[in-house]
Parts: sequence; C-alpha cells; structure tokens
Amino acid sequence: MAAPVMLGSLGHLLVGLIDDIMVGRLGPVSLAATSLGNSLVFIALAIGIGFSLAITPLIAESEGAGELGSGRRIFQHGLVLNSLMGLAMFGMLLLIKPVLYHLDQPEEVVLLAIPYYEIVAISMIPLMVFQSYKQFTDGLSQTRYAMYATVLANLLNVLLNWVLIYGLWFFPRLEIVGAAIGTLVSRVSMVFFIYWLLSGKDRFSPYMQWLRIHDFRLAELKKILSLGFPTALQVLFEVGLFTASVLLAGTFGALAQAANQIALKLASTTFMIAVGLGAATTIRVGNQKGLKDFPALRRIAFSNFMLIVVIMGSFSIGFLLFKDQLPLMFTDNDTVIATASSLLVIAALFQLSDGLQAVVLGALRGLQDVKIPSLLTFVAYWLIGFPICYCLGLYLEWGPYGVWIGLLVALSASAAMLLLRFHFLSHKLIQKNHELTRISTR
Repeated sequence: MAAPVMLGSLGHLLVGLIDDIMVGRLGPVSLAATSLGNSLVFIALAIGIGFSLAITPLIAESEGAGELGSGRRIFQHGLVLNSLMGLAMFGMLLLIKPVLYHLDQPEEVVLLAIPYYEIVAISMIPLMVFQSYKQFTDGLSQTRYAMYATVLANLLNVLLNWVLIYGLWFFPRLEIVGAAIGTLVSRVSMVFFIYWLLSGKDRFSPYMQWLRIHDFRLAELKKILSLGFPTALQVLFEVGLFTASVLLAGTFGALAQAANQIALKLASTTFMIAVGLGAATTIRVGNQKGLKDFPALRRIAFSNFMLIVVIMGSFSIGFLLFKDQLPLMFTDNDTVIATASSLLVIAALFQLSDGLQAVVLGALRGLQDVKIPSLLTFVAYWLIGFPICYCLGLYLEWGPYGVWIGLLVALSASAAMLLLRFHFLSHKLIQKNHELTRISTR
C-alpha cells in the first residue's frame, strides 16, 4: 500500500528536483534563483497539500465502517474545497511576490527568480485538483492510480525541461523559464491523467456520481475544514522552517544558497518516502478507527514506526557513504560541492527523526487528532528549532552548518513529542474501549 504512495509523493518533489538538476547545469546563480523562487511556492504547496490530507482519514474511516454515501460526500465536498484552496494559494503567491525583493538575496538571483516564480505559482490550481483525487483514492487504499498519473506527468516534465531549458530542436532556449513552463504543463496533465484512469473503473463509479448544488452541506465542509486547516499548519510549520533555512543560506551568498538547495533536495527526497509510509499509516489507522479495533490500530501504527526507522537508517548510511558523489548530480562547482557534502553529514543525522515524526503524524491524522499535534510542531520548529538556526548560523557565524544543526534539533524534538502524544492517545482509546466492553457485558 505504501510503495505507490511513496512514489506519488516523490513525484511532487521530483518536478522540482528535475528542474534543479537541469537548471544546475546553467550555473550556481540559476540554481540559486530556482531555489529562491521555490522557497515561497513551496510554502503554498505545503499549505495546500497539508489541507488536502484531511480527505484521506475521513474516506478511510467511512470505508472501514462501510458507509459509501458518506465517502462520496466527503470526496466531492473535498474536491470543491481543494479547488478553492488552489485559487487562493495562487492569489496569495501573486500578492506576496514583492517579498522576494526584500529577503536580502543577491540581486542577480532575484531578477532570475521572478519569472520562474510567476509561472510556477499558476500550477497550484491544477495541483490542488489533482490532490483531491489522490487523497480520495489513497483513502480507499487504491494508491497506485495517483502514482501512475504522477509518473506520466514527470516523464512529460523531463521532456519539456530538456527542450525548453536548453532550446533543443526548434524550441527557444528559455533556461529557468522553460523549467517553470514544464512544471506547469506537467501538473495540468496530472489532472487529466488521473481522471482518465478513474473514470472507467467500477470501483470508483459510485463516488463519481456528482452531487447537485443543493446537496452540498455546510456540516460536511466544516468536517473537512476542521481537519484540513490544522493539518495544513502542521506541514506549514515544518516547511516554513526549511524555507527559512533557504533564506538564511541566501544571506551567505549564491554559492552557499546553491549548496543548501542541493542538500535540501536530497534530504527532501528521502523524506518523501516517510511521507508515503505516513499516508499508508493514516489509511490503516483510519480503517481500524472505523472498525473500532483499537488494539490492532496501535499494533499497526507501532509496526510502521519501526519500519520507518529501518528505512531512514538505511538512507542515513547512504548519505554518509556518498556525501561527496551526490552533489555532482547538480553542479561541478568545487565550492558548492564541498559545502553541500558537509551539510549531507548533518542530513544523515536527522534522517531517523525526520522520518519518524512524519509517520507518527500520519498515525495521529488517522485518529483525526490534528489540533494538539499542530501545537507540538509549532513548538518544535519555531520555539526550539528556529532560534537555534538563527543563533548558530548568523550570530555565531557558523553559516549553513549552524542552520542545519538547528534543523536537526527541531526534527528530533518534534519526533519525541509526537510519539509521546500517540502513545498516550492510543493507550487511552484502548482503555476506554475496555471500559465500554465491560459495561456492555454486565
């Protein structure tokens, strides 16, 4: 179940990763420009994807309880809300565009970043429509369809990048603007791909019988919103800290920012594996919640916690062994390679905590417990992590290394607090269920 979700989650990241690899061949300044442009777009992306995650546990619970009508309403109400969220994110990105001029970034980097940023911002609209279908199918444990659509879209993105960035065949050489166009077209294509894949399947036909306008209910919208906004905040707090690390790195110069971007992309790639397993955990926990089998729910969750520790431990070893070779995929600049290599050592250290906190959040989402975890992530990232990033990076002048030590501390604090939250909550549900069973048998 988790493997297609992992590949699908990687697909979103691969769009930007492919951009960075191809743009990196244009030089460090171009790579830094895509990094700066993506820094604000990625915040909107995090908010949108985080909001859409609310659909999955609700669909999974209705599936476990055998309530098809409820699942249909959740999917279609979620599609409307996500589409509106995509429009809102696009509008927000246009409004905050002037911020790029006031982030203490190199002028040549900002000038290159603006046109890239404007085009990629439009892609938030089709991306959020796609997310509605993805989270719906994930909630039904039909995880492969979103993966198929994402893979097809990424193949298209690679082709478009190849011809538009470098100006191959009869296409003009657009450089990073070409990468932005490739991203936009690939995300539009994802919507068409997944709709085409689902429309002919009997499994989904009951859900695709569209509600009429007067069938939409405020209560259904409130249910999704009550889960969606806290979940979006959870993602925002984490992504916001990593975005802050990009901006802090930019104050050390274009080469430092390019190195930070390389290490961040590699660390984010492995993190997508954790996101995939976290989504699978949400589905399984949501199913067991619908069945009210809380001992199985806890067993499944802790099995996944152990699994992600093994997986991310393997990535830690890989980062340490290949820290000098991995940056070569992006650039041949010796200074950038050396800095990125040293940052990958720190990335190797936080693989375990980064993966664990993502999967524990997935389990809590399956329980539809989102408000307290949102508070815990805020404490970990912004009351603990960011002050350390700032003090070590700027005040003590440790540069990007100090910033990444702050990330390590923040992720470790988040993992510890969220794990304690899940242990407390799941144990409480089992005890409560035992009490109800005892009362009913008297």
